Amino acid sequence: MSVAAPSSLLKVEEIQGRGRGMVASQPLKAGQIVLRDSPILLYSALPLIPQSLSSSSSTLASSFCDHCFRTLPSSLQGDSSSSAVLCPSCRHYRFCSSNCLSKALNSSHSSWVCQALSHFQANSPLLGHPLELQVQAQFLVAAYNLANISPSDFQILLSLHGSPDDATISAAQFLHPLISSLCSIAPIGLQNVFSLELTSALLAKDKHNAFGLMQPVSVNDGQRSVRAYGIYPYASFFNHDCLPNACRFDYVDSNPPDGSNNTDIIVRMIHDVPQGREICLSYFPVNENYASRQKRLMEDYGFTCNCDRCNVESNWSDNDDTIEEDNAEDGEEVMDEEDQYENMAASDTDNNNDFPHAYFFLRYMCDRPNCGGTLAPLPPQVDSPSNVMECNVCGKLKSDDEQDEAPMED
Repeated sequence: MSVAAPSSLLKVEEIQGRGRGMVASQPLKAGQIVLRDSPILLYSALPLIPQSLSSSSSTLASSFCDHCFRTLPSSLQGDSSSSAVLCPSCRHYRFCSSNCLSKALNSSHSSWVCQALSHFQANSPLLGHPLELQVQAQFLVAAYNLANISPSDFQILLSLHGSPDDATISAAQFLHPLISSLCSIAPIGLQNVFSLELTSALLAKDKHNAFGLMQPVSVNDGQRSVRAYGIYPYASFFNHDCLPNACRFDYVDSNPPDGSNNTDIIVRMIHDVPQGREICLSYFPVNENYASRQKRLMEDYGFTCNCDRCNVESNWSDNDDTIEEDNAEDGEEVMDEEDQYENMAASDTDNNNDFPHAYFFLRYMCDRPNCGGTLAPLPPQVDSPSNVMECNVCGKLKSDDEQDEAPMED
């Protein structure tokens, strides 16, 4: 299948052993925006069944607009509906404005979606089941709704990477009867679409291509959770690397001045790359250790990573268990991987062949506790590069003057 390039900066190419990927069609500069992508599908990452919410998270369930997923003003949160913009049919889903409600009723919260979600909540077929199944049920409702309101976008969704595996087939076998039970209330054009095979295929596309839109940083523990998931057709072509050369930003709670959507994601270069270089993101925080990364990539995406960093660290992994056991017996604290890299960079700057990537963690890792974000320069002004770095997780800005002065090797 031929895929149009998202911009003049990137092109989609088949990459041996990696499938389709994004490649620089010209030299790219640090901080340069190479992609701004809008979702064809958005759905909530919060529990579907109110009864399954703990008292500590019940307020959180209504703290985001159910269309654009902005954080609702405090006057629209909680149990009071006096000033909330509610769905006129179910009186459950909340919106940040009448404009958002109007858009939702013609797209993400159509009459069928409203009835389907209300049916699940009233009959509680998912009560007692893991949050993952509840989120997958919301995805399937959103995906089948997309087939009705935008068949062309639905075909784009089906064209993305991902084939059913044992986990998605098992989930589909549980969820499909629940989804197909909604056939009688579905629009006529949708009634003949439901099938177990299609449900399995859709769950596979979701598993391999969904991007999380994050909640604000918690004031309690500094962590961020996912508020919603989105399918971004162009961003889905970025392959993974454990030391990426680009990272993605979302600004869900902002008001974009240029007419773009608040749910768009932006991909910026971390450092300069030459023409022809593959542009990669990390699918999770880069400070995870080798074993954790490999496990997560296999379970969530179905592949083993052979990037340069993993090839180096794989030589360490055989001794990880022994080292941890020995340290535990000696009463020593096991050094985490980020600290290990920093020590290596500080002590081995004259001979970095043993670990050529240590400097990445000094320059491009956010130093805020519990963050784990990646730093990328702000977009350059004309031809002048920015000396301010932005974290893609907590949003912290850091002047280049605070950074180590060693050069970044490409």
